[in-house]
Amino acid sequence: MAGPLPSPATGRALLAWYDVHRRDLPWRAAPGEVSDPYRVWLSEIMLQQTTVAAVRSYYAAFLDRWPRVNDLAAAEDGEVMAAWAGLGYYARARNLLACARVVAVSGFPATREGLRALPGVGDYTSAAIAAIAFGEPAVVVDGNVERVVARLTRLARPPKAARRAVEAAVEAMLPADRPGDFAQAMMDLGATICTPKSPACAICPLLHDCAAARHGEAAAYPVKAPKKARAVWRGAMFVPVRPDGTVLVRRRPERGMLGGMVEVFGSPWAAEIGDAADHAPFAAAWTAAGSITHTFTHADLTVDVFRADVAAETAAPAGGWWADPAAAGLPTVMKKAVTRALAMAEG
Repeated sequence: MAGPLPSPATGRALLAWYDVHRRDLPWRAAPGEVSDPYRVWLSEIMLQQTTVAAVRSYYAAFLDRWPRVNDLAAAEDGEVMAAWAGLGYYARARNLLACARVVAVSGFPATREGLRALPGVGDYTSAAIAAIAFGEPAVVVDGNVERVVARLTRLARPPKAARRAVEAAVEAMLPADRPGDFAQAMMDLGATICTPKSPACAICPLLHDCAAARHGEAAAYPVKAPKKARAVWRGAMFVPVRPDGTVLVRRRPERGMLGGMVEVFGSPWAAEIGDAADHAPFAAAWTAAGSITHTFTHADLTVDVFRADVAAETAAPAGGWWADPAAAGLPTVMKKAVTRALAMAEG
């Protein structure tokens, strides 16, 4: 680090700001209230690599449908996966259900160590739940916290490559009597003031403690790691449509990309897929309907979409079934393909 470790006074200044400017979030307990571990856990799983704006409606829908962890534990796998459709990173949904079924039997562990043993609960999530729901003075570090610390200390390396240094800075500020509020205050500061671009240093409660701001270099931090080349994938998807508007779908394998989600039939996603026709679910008058693109975290996908209008009595091949596309629980990339196929003029 180029700057010294922050002090406990920095943590107290942040809490004073948070008490006035805290965000009103549906999963956050009001001042003086005890946090519900189920709500904290549900929100933290949903918020992994996803924005608050994207999560709000999903969180409300899940809580309305499954208000307690026991309700979620009793849900059918397909119901949960369908409710999650569109939120992305679908392994989270499978782990969410697996975790709920463990917790329904044994309850939520009250320590970071115990939480870390639950399905889908990693280092960050276990620390966040332990601090917010159970008051454990756990060091909570997400992308917002990394950015705040990098600027406070003029961290000379990418934060993910300097994990111990970041944790040491957080621990130096951490008020043991309000660890949950402090964790949420760091998140709020990073989300609203110490933002990735154009940080609002002039109104930051930590301005006078920030080494990067003192040098007029806040926007230069955090130091970025070299970008890795993104994979480029191609694929083909086939959307047969019956007269009643139903389309042919199947379920993806539990492991791998979009594991356990409903999909339309098609090819694997790879640099080369060969002859697209080889991946059709059955022989039909397939017509090219155009292509769609989709961006994953580590890859860019382009899919050629094919449509065929088939008779009402057309049987589904092994592993498939006919479904109303609006109610099938399709993930976003599959919705794009179906929308493209259905938009194609018939005949």
